[in-house]
Amino acid sequence: MPFEDDLGQALRQTGDGFSTDQRALLDGGERRGRRRLARRRAAAVTGGALTLALVATVGAYAGGLLGGSGSGAAVAAGGSGNGKDPGVPERGGSGAVTPEMLIATLKGLLPAGTLTDTRARGTKDQAPYVSGVFDDGKGRSQVSVVLTRIDPSGQMFRQMTECPSTTQVPHDGCTEETLPGGARLMLFRGYVYPDRRSDTKDWRATLATKDGYLIDANEHNAPAEKDSGITRADPPLTMAQMKVLVTSDRWHAALEDLPAALIEPPVQTPAGGNVQGRLKSLLPQGLKVVEKGDDGPDYTFLVLDDGKGRSLVQINVQPNMGDVAKDLFGSGEVTTLPDGTKVKAEKKVGEKGGQGVVWWSVDTLRPNGLRVVVSAFNSATQHTEATRDTPALTMEQLKAIATSDKWK
Repeated sequence: MPFEDDLGQALRQTGDGFSTDQRALLDGGERRGRRRLARRRAAAVTGGALTLALVATVGAYAGGLLGGSGSGAAVAAGGSGNGKDPGVPERGGSGAVTPEMLIATLKGLLPAGTLTDTRARGTKDQAPYVSGVFDDGKGRSQVSVVLTRIDPSGQMFRQMTECPSTTQVPHDGCTEETLPGGARLMLFRGYVYPDRRSDTKDWRATLATKDGYLIDANEHNAPAEKDSGITRADPPLTMAQMKVLVTSDRWHAALEDLPAALIEPPVQTPAGGNVQGRLKSLLPQGLKVVEKGDDGPDYTFLVLDDGKGRSLVQINVQPNMGDVAKDLFGSGEVTTLPDGTKVKAEKKVGEKGGQGVVWWSVDTLRPNGLRVVVSAFNSATQHTEATRDTPALTMEQLKAIATSDKWK
């Protein structure tokens, strides 16, 4: 994801990468403070991120799911501030499906082998889950499944089953398809760490159905997502087996015991309309756009090339952010323009592991609550080696873009 939404933080707690970077949804904190649903990607995101993206969204991580620290990822992931996130249930079910029942279900759906070190939460909680260490005789591997309900007409239905851009989330392959009946399936083969600091792989399958069921499974080629050496070249289940795992109706009893998700509010189109088009119109001449992408109506990225090396530029345009002004602009060097717009400019080292990467950003907040934050990097991605000494845009150019009247 880009600024890695806020899902990033939860994602980050599960894996420093998409599922990865669970910063992918928060990218260096640029999306911190968001109150709406955090996106799975981030990002971007890779590593335990997907599952965690999901977990973050439903607030399960705040309760220590799958080893989370309980540090409030739900808020980081876009909590509304009143404890209710649109698009996901606001409470658990009756508890009719117990942790032991979920463990038995997972065992019954796995191929021949043993499942040990199991952990689970039943349907008494918002996001039931089950995990364990699976061994088919070729090496121990962590396998987990998270279950929740979503608004089938909301953004999550698409976002959770949409392949991320390799610019934001490095991976070896990702496919998405619409199944008979309208369900959406994403199969992803990535890494826990986007910078490949280790060879721990994160493979996942995410299914969203028209009944509002969301089933997210992931596996690693190690007995734990992090802090554990790899035991095999690839995770044990093939993508075909992962598809069978998430499409099984044996999870439906648990999902049916959960209350229906809240209805997601309509998407607010940022001021200025099409974010990518507006950003392109504000670029100085001489810059060639060699890659582009977006994540919802308020985020987009461009990879620019001025003949001196590629440079990633990304922007977030977020309405109604006035209530988090203190969190965003309460520290650091902040200036206020004559019209009341707050501006914070920062230069820092990249946070995604790319060697020599620097991150320049200008964050702005207007009196009407519109936040525009623009970043530029001296590399085509945040997780690969720098391609130039400085970003293709100067700090003054970033400020000009962020404060442009085109966003009014």
